[in-house]
Amino acid sequence: MLSQISGKLFINGEFIEGAGERIDVVNPARGTVIGQIAATSPDEIETAVKSARAGFRVWSRVPAKLRANSLHKLGDLIAADAPRMARIMTSEQGKPLNEAKGEILKLAEACHFYGEEAVRILGEIVPNDQNGFQSQVVREPIGVVGAITPWNYPAELVGWKLCASLAAGCAIIVKPAELTPFTALAIAEKVKDAGIPAGVVNVVTGKGSIVGQALVDHPGVDKIAFTGSSAVGLHIQRSCPSVKRLSLELGGNCPLVVTASANIGAAVKGAARRSFRNMGQICIAINRIYVARPLYEEFLEKLAKAANALTIGDGLDNPAADVGSMASADPLRKTREHLADALEKGARLVAGGDAPDGGALSKGFFFRPTVVADCTQDMKVMSEETFGPLVGVAPFDTLEEAVERANDTPYGLASYVYARDLQEIYTLSAELDYGNVAINNVDAGIMNAPYGGRKQSGIGYEHGREGLLEYFNFKHVRLFHGVGA
Repeated sequence: MLSQISGKLFINGEFIEGAGERIDVVNPARGTVIGQIAATSPDEIETAVKSARAGFRVWSRVPAKLRANSLHKLGDLIAADAPRMARIMTSEQGKPLNEAKGEILKLAEACHFYGEEAVRILGEIVPNDQNGFQSQVVREPIGVVGAITPWNYPAELVGWKLCASLAAGCAIIVKPAELTPFTALAIAEKVKDAGIPAGVVNVVTGKGSIVGQALVDHPGVDKIAFTGSSAVGLHIQRSCPSVKRLSLELGGNCPLVVTASANIGAAVKGAARRSFRNMGQICIAINRIYVARPLYEEFLEKLAKAANALTIGDGLDNPAADVGSMASADPLRKTREHLADALEKGARLVAGGDAPDGGALSKGFFFRPTVVADCTQDMKVMSEETFGPLVGVAPFDTLEEAVERANDTPYGLASYVYARDLQEIYTLSAELDYGNVAINNVDAGIMNAPYGGRKQSGIGYEHGREGLLEYFNFKHVRLFHGVGA
């Protein structure tokens, strides 16, 4: 399954054997090596940038309708091969196979969405204060994009950047996470099959601190589109040697507020899904929950039951498992650290708290979905992004208190509310300082609406028309034609 792409780079429309040292890629559920990637060398970076610049000159002149056709073809090819691509993703990332297949299909959806948007890139005519003049505002593709993507959603988070770039007329160099490189290389196979011109899409592999930084540093890369931690995003922003366009989708510390008017059954169901899906390894995962005191103990009891009922399994052996393994030792270590900190400071363990018992799962990075109660703001689970299957819960007495605690964070990516009282709903939707607020649901992002954070959660947007506009420069053309002057 991986023999055609292991150790390869995708540059100028071809898979080439990487010249750099090999880095093992491990199945996190089994602890077994499934293949290797090549650490892209400086010479290969230069070749990729040169190819992308040549590809950009071609692709930026292709009519929007033809770019749209290519995106639709790419989406169809990806959807048709979703089962195989899902197996690749599960093998390197650990999420259950059914969930991986769903992500591949969402990637195909992104291709089709941006294929439709590609033909609706409209300019403006701006009135002038003198007769005889006309001002046109046109949108032109930025150029070459360096996309640095994480391991938690190795298809979608490549796709949002790839599809918007292609729709806009940009070329792109993708640097996937070293934990999950093969999904990006499998996407490159489909790019080639779709007939997208050579150089327009390139995939280079290796460590982010070396290969990703090389893209940040390179004068031939016009924009960096990054998804990852706030610390790395800040480093990218500070380290750019020249002015570049940046889109940074960074970390979150996302709260859920459950008011006294909430449907408690719906709130529990939503909390269990968004706290533990993908083992909590989601930027918009619910990290902390604030519950109106009259509902507090009932909510805890039901959430603990829901968490304990989730099935954990090897994503290949049990495609329908609710959760699989974590992607590596690092997020597992952080989850354990945050749990220990909470318990030491007086939190009450109500569900999970350890790895599943023995058996085949003992070889992987597994941990049971975990709920801790009676949490305070000084606990790491409430003040930092855990990025693991751990959620902290605390009671509140007034809506003002809930808002203050929910906003007490340097992050501002997503927040969640369960309430049926309209005054509570409108108060919270206005007062929560987040780029995304989901009320009575836990799907904070949809493809045709802008998705982005505030404060330390990033700059710029993905999804929607706004996500496409991140890949354009605006140009004002002021023409004197003399009519009526």
